[in-house]
Amino acid sequence: MPDAWQTNATLERIAARIDAARSIVVLTHVKPDGDAVGGTLALVRAIAASRRTSPSGVACPAEAWYTGPMPLFFNAVSRQTKTRAFGATDELPAFNPELVVIVDTGSWSQLDNLADWVRPRADRTIVIDHHRNGDPDTASMRFIDTTAAAVCQTLGALCARLTGVKSPAQLDESIAEPLYLGLATDTGWFKHSNVTPAVMRLAADLIEAGVAHERLYQIVEQRDRPARLRLMARALASLEFTMNGVCAIMSLRQSDFDETGAAPQDVGGFVDIPKCVEQVLVSCLLTEMGPAHAPVTKISMRSKGGPDLIDVNAVTNKLGGGGHTQAAGARLSCSIEEAKRRMLEAFE
Repeated sequence: MPDAWQTNATLERIAARIDAARSIVVLTHVKPDGDAVGGTLALVRAIAASRRTSPSGVACPAEAWYTGPMPLFFNAVSRQTKTRAFGATDELPAFNPELVVIVDTGSWSQLDNLADWVRPRADRTIVIDHHRNGDPDTASMRFIDTTAAAVCQTLGALCARLTGVKSPAQLDESIAEPLYLGLATDTGWFKHSNVTPAVMRLAADLIEAGVAHERLYQIVEQRDRPARLRLMARALASLEFTMNGVCAIMSLRQSDFDETGAAPQDVGGFVDIPKCVEQVLVSCLLTEMGPAHAPVTKISMRSKGGPDLIDVNAVTNKLGGGGHTQAAGARLSCSIEEAKRRMLEAFE
C-alpha cells in the first residue's frame, strides 16, 4: 500500500535526527513567502544556537537554499544567515549533506529545480509542513499538521526543543523574529480565519522573546515600490465578476510586468483585494508566466469563511494544484484564456 501524506515522525524524533546530523540543508518552496522565509531562517538559526555557533559562520552546520524570485523584504530579515539562492537554470552545488529538511511544502512541483537534487536524498530528508496535499515520497520522515496556521507555528515548538528552552518565549530574538514573520504573514497579520487561541499565544510568546512587531510589519508590508502600485492598477483594471458575482477574477500578463517595471514578487496580496466586495466569496488571480511559445499560467485563489465557504483546495486539486481550504493555487501549461476556462469548469 503506498505511503500516505501524513505524519510518520514526532517532533522529538525529528529534533534528535537534526541534532545528530553534521551537515544540513534547509529547503522550501519556489518563490518563498513570509512563512517559507521565516521557517527556514528560524530553523538554521536554531540549529546554529544548539551547536553554539554563529548562523553566518563557516562552522554553522546548516544553511538555507532558495529558488525563484525572493521577496523584497528578504535582505532586511536574513541577518547574514547562511543562505544560497538559485535561479531556474543555475547549476546546484556538488554538496551532499547528511540531512535535508524541507519546510512549508512537500510537493515535488513546488521544489522547482531543487526537486532533482532532493530525489536521490529522499531517504535522508525530513518534511515539516501544514498543507493538506503533498507527495509522500519527498521525505522518509514527515510531520504534517494541517491545523497549523503556518509552518512557523510548528517550528516554534521544534526550535524550542533544539535550543533547550521550555517555551518559545525564551527563544533568542533572532529566532523569534522569523517565526513571528511566518505566523503573521500566513494569517494576514492575524485577521484570517486560521487565527486560533494557539496562534495568539505563540505570537505573544514571540513578542515576549523580543520581536519588534511594528518594525517587522513596516519591513514586510510598507516597503512597496511605485511599480507595485502600477501593477496593482493593471490587476484591478482586469477585474471581472462571474458565478453570479460570488467569484472575482483578475489577470496579469507578461506585458503588464514589462510596462510597469514590476517583478513577480510584487503581486503578493493582490488576490485578497476583491474579497472586500460583500458578495464575493472567492477571489482568483491568474498570472501569465513563461515564453509566448510555451505559456504557463499561475492561478492563486482565496476564499472567505462562513456557511457559504468555497473550498479552493478542492477546486485546485482538479487542476493539479492544492493548498488550504481558503488559500490554494495551481500552475497550468496553457494561456490565461484557457486557464480561466478550465478554472471555471473546476468550480462547476
